[in-house]
Amino acid sequence: MEDEYGSSARLLPSPESKPAENRAIPSKQAERAPRVKLRGSVLVLVRLPNKRSLQAALHQLSISGGMIHFEQPLDEKLIVELIFHLEKTTIRSKAQLLFPMWATQGWMQPFRFVDLADESREILDAKLKTFMGKGGAKAAVAGA
Repeated sequence: MEDEYGSSARLLPSPESKPAENRAIPSKQAERAPRVKLRGSVLVLVRLPNKRSLQAALHQLSISGGMIHFEQPLDEKLIVELIFHLEKTTIRSKAQLLFPMWATQGWMQPFRFVDLADESREILDAKLKTFMGKGGAKAAVAGA
């Protein structure tokens, strides 16, 4: 269809419709799990796939994962078993190690839990909430 100037007619959006860039796009990302900074107050036993173990310190912890302080980093994407105690509770789960970051004295290596049992997740969530309510990691040390 041509208009009076000989050009093809184009359909334009009606004035009521909003341009695409102004529409709110719903976020599909899940909310980030609350984290407790333990600052090394909780030791963790890291069991490697070859059945060797090493001891490290948990720096941060949440129900989805956390951060471990190592003297030397481990390989990224390595699946390990983590065993640690929060007060009188023992948490044991497999975790995937993520890309390590250099810290002033060693390495900080994030991890994410890959098979944390529902019961352990609920216990961990409850413990972390009590730590946050008592003032964070200092409460974790005092309550141990």
